[in-house]
Parts: sequence; C-alpha cells; structure tokens
Amino acid sequence: LPILFPQQSGLYEYKIFGGLADCPPKLCADVYMDLDFRKKWDQYVKELHEKTYDGEKVIYWEVKYPFPLSNRDYVYIRECREMDVDGRKIWVVLAQSVSVPQCPEKPGIIRVKNYKQSLAIESDGKTGSKVYMYYFDNPGGMIPSWLVNWAAKSGVPTFLKDMQKACRNYSKST
Repeated sequence: LPILFPQQSGLYEYKIFGGLADCPPKLCADVYMDLDFRKKWDQYVKELHEKTYDGEKVIYWEVKYPFPLSNRDYVYIRECREMDVDGRKIWVVLAQSVSVPQCPEKPGIIRVKNYKQSLAIESDGKTGSKVYMYYFDNPGGMIPSWLVNWAAKSGVPTFLKDMQKACRNYSKST
C-alpha cells in the first residue's frame, strides 16, 4: 500500500489499488452504496443511516473502535456517478465530511470532522473489478501507532475481502 505523509497535517493519507475477482463493477458500486446491506457485512458499523437535512442527503456513520479507544462517528455527503471515459465504464464515488447542526456530537464518541474519500471502480477485463481508493480522515484523539499500522496492513485488505464476500451474497439478500 503506498502511503503518503503530508507535511501539513502529520496524518496519513491512503491510496489503495486492488482487485475484486468475480465482482462486476456495477455490483461493487451497488454494494458499496447500499447502507442497509453494509450494516449486515461490515463488523465495524455501530450505526449507519441517511437522512435529508435542508434538501441534502447526509450520512451518519458510527464506527466501532477497539477497547479502550472511543468510537468515532462521521457525518458526510457522498455521490456516485457512472461515467463513460473513452468507452470504459467507471463508477466514481466521492464522499466528504460536512457539518450539520441537526446532527450534533454525541457524548463519548469522537466526531471525525475531516474526512474525504474518492473511489473508482471499473472492469478488470474479465468478471471482476479494479478498484482505486483515496482515503483521508483525522480520527482525533490519540490513536496508538499499533492501530494505525494494523489499519494499513490488515484492516484495508480485510475490508476488501469482506466487500468481495458481500458482493457474492448481495443478490441473495436483496
């Protein structure tokens, strides 16, 4: 995993390149965008839902962190578009944190106020997908280096495996 270390924040930004065999890109995008289904397959989801505030769809997501760390929550907007680039179909998902007064911080949970994600999914030329993801967040608080290292080395690959399994189970559950 190539990891960049931005001077301005001292925090990691992640760029992930991967493949999901036997998961077509439209299916990957559908699974990724389906919040109710994600609650079933993502073990780190504590709470996840979408509401409309002032005409804008906003997602609230609480993530389970290991003891003794506090859970984190995110309030963000996202959009998915199917694009045609020189005959190649590419699904692009953009997400970014927002501040919404109607969604205040909860006691005991650390609000992630700076979150940004870009995801691109396209066919691998066979029956699967190529996936590119850029990810940044400022988790706040003091995150021990062992957890940062675990996320980079194990958490992301595990997430891709879980998503691949979710893609295989998606048609059975919908």
